[in-house]
Amino acid sequence: MAAHDIGTLDPPLLNTGLDMKTRTFDVRRPLLAALGIAAACMAITRSNAAEVQVGRYSTLPAMPSVAQADLLAATITVVFPARVHTVGEAVQYVLQRSGYRLAAEEVMGSESADLLALPLPAVHRHLGPVTLAQALETLVGPAFRLIHDPVHRLISFELCVSTGRATQQLDSSSTKEAPHDGE
Repeated sequence: MAAHDIGTLDPPLLNTGLDMKTRTFDVRRPLLAALGIAAACMAITRSNAAEVQVGRYSTLPAMPSVAQADLLAATITVVFPARVHTVGEAVQYVLQRSGYRLAAEEVMGSESADLLALPLPAVHRHLGPVTLAQALETLVGPAFRLIHDPVHRLISFELCVSTGRATQQLDSSSTKEAPHDGE
């Protein structure tokens, strides 16, 4: 009775792929199951090909960060050491590890060279967190515009046109007022 029960229950209910009467193994069933699982894994892998698993439940996109793609977008915090005295030294200090460098003074205008020789304001001794571009713009002030050459990774500054006119007017008005101060 026990042999009869096992023989009748095994092939239809357990569905193992073994034919109990002939004792042959049906290769198609496990092969089809393996192919189905492989196809599902490939579909999952293709949909997540742009992501890298960094933890058990965490993935990140497989692409550079904003700061890696645009070096001036890197967020920095800077506290200038006591040896930094001028705006030019501060700009050089900020650019040290950025991949950019300051253009030669011969390339920049005389206004930019004068700016870089000015003393660093005390309020600028601690900057951040800001982007590298914002730090450079803060150091030179609103009168100058940041110019960058991404091909050669050079930084320079240009006097804003509207500010240049205002400066010229200030210079001409100060010369007119000079005699009044002497009286």
